[in-house]
Amino acid sequence: MGQDARGFAYVERADGSVVITHHGRAAGTLRGGRAAEFLAEVGEEPQLVMARWTGNYRRGNERTARQHPRNRG
Repeated sequence: MGQDARGFAYVERADGSVVITHHGRAAGTLRGGRAAEFLAEVGEEPQLVMARWTGNYRRGNERTARQHPRNRG
């Protein structure tokens, strides 16, 4: 099981599926080939990998969007 203070954790189940949680709530379930691919990749940077696999990460445009005239006021 992977766990860190930044909120993401994962559990590998007996059936081979992987459940990714964020602050205790299910963020995604991976099965089959996707689960195996995730497990092979998660050792590098676990929090970043889990964020990327669940789609819960910043894409870099939030600061730019905040400065746009329609969002200023």
